[in-house]
Amino acid sequence: YSPTLKTIAPFVLEGDDVTLTAYDADDDVLKGLREYYLATEVFYGMMEGATSEQSSRMQAMENATKNAGELIDKLTLIYNRARQARITTELIEIISGASALE
Repeated sequence: YSPTLKTIAPFVLEGDDVTLTAYDADDDVLKGLREYYLATEVFYGMMEGATSEQSSRMQAMENATKNAGELIDKLTLIYNRARQARITTELIEIISGASALE
């Protein structure tokens, strides 16, 4: 994700012949429209930030889950090798004891 800088532009673009005041809108209506436009743009920016944060958290949790799975696999392998070595040692002791009795 790469952040972008957004400029909140006025309603009239440069070189535009048509303006909202050309329709004889009241100043109160234009003021309300400007406030609504600003609030909408700020809300959009906040929602985009929240979405980005949630996406980053999901990616971090996915990576943590993957790393934990790999760690469990490695530790299971180490545990099984140690258990097998212990069993082998006990078998050698049993066989040695039986050989000594003969």
